[in-house]
Amino acid sequence: MLNQEVITEAEVAAIQIPAGNAVLLPEGSRIYITQKLGNSLTAASDMGLVRITREEAARAGILPPEESVAGDDSHLTLEERVWKVLGEIYDPEIPVDIVNLGLVYGVEVIPQQEGGSVVNVQMTLTAPGCGMGPHLMAEAEMNIAALDGVKNVSVEFVWDPPWNQGMMSEEARMQLGLI
Repeated sequence: MLNQEVITEAEVAAIQIPAGNAVLLPEGSRIYITQKLGNSLTAASDMGLVRITREEAARAGILPPEESVAGDDSHLTLEERVWKVLGEIYDPEIPVDIVNLGLVYGVEVIPQQEGGSVVNVQMTLTAPGCGMGPHLMAEAEMNIAALDGVKNVSVEFVWDPPWNQGMMSEEARMQLGLI
């Protein structure tokens, strides 16, 4: 289905890339899916590149509804589960997740006496003016908050140290042809 023309069966809520503006693609729009990773897809449309959630894509007939194939994570610590869900968030323009891109600087899990844990995440962007930043932050917060045992989530953007390609995992650099 990648790089194949798809006609939307309903109006589609999307986010323009890289500006980060919310847009509505009319029913019957022709789009070309360029990336389908994690919980969203990237598509070329008459409005340029857009990011569409999988849920929205299924609702609009772009993708077939998919059942959750989440594995059993009961053996993982909460911190490991947080890193796992962050690894399912992909840069909308680069087919690499935010963990392997080196955008996540740290995860702190603080157990609370009354139960549950507070999760603090520090992350950055490839460029400070990236319009997709608030959307990546919101996706991280939403995915972490959905984990069992999470009481509160804080995702903070930090700019020091500035991101550079050396922060990417070897796997990401290989995937992008940088080594």
